[in-house]
Amino acid sequence: MSDQGREFRRVLGGFASGVTVVTAVLDGEPVGMTCQSFFSLSLDPPLIVFSPARTSRTYPLIRRSGSFCVNILEAGQEELCRQFARSGTDKWRGVGWRPGVTGSPVLDGVLASIDCELERDLETGDHYLTIGRVVDLASTPGRRPLLFFNGAFERLRAA
Repeated sequence: MSDQGREFRRVLGGFASGVTVVTAVLDGEPVGMTCQSFFSLSLDPPLIVFSPARTSRTYPLIRRSGSFCVNILEAGQEELCRQFARSGTDKWRGVGWRPGVTGSPVLDGVLASIDCELERDLETGDHYLTIGRVVDLASTPGRRPLLFFNGAFERLRAA
């Protein structure tokens, strides 16, 4: 990575973000990946965006499935985040889930889930911009998000 790339990463690491696990089912098998590049795009129609790396081995499977669920992680789910960030391991070992409206896995204990149909994806830079049309969503009131800030997990604290 260039010096400019390291500085870009350092500066943008100062922007706290939530952490998600994006899941899908392809050929009857669940797939999933950790992704912190996620945001809402439109209220009408309801659209969201997540941005996986072009080097991801999991994203092509999610794309082929045609639908996905964005699972927003709760404080305390750091290990779940790490589990889905690893390549070449059984990401689903010990993970409880149920199928959402699209059939995509809604993970147990998450802060929120957003079930989507794939609307469109675009290649840009070293990532994709993946747009999902929301078909179902749910949240659990009173829970706090898992945050990522300056290269480490953080938790939201009451003021």
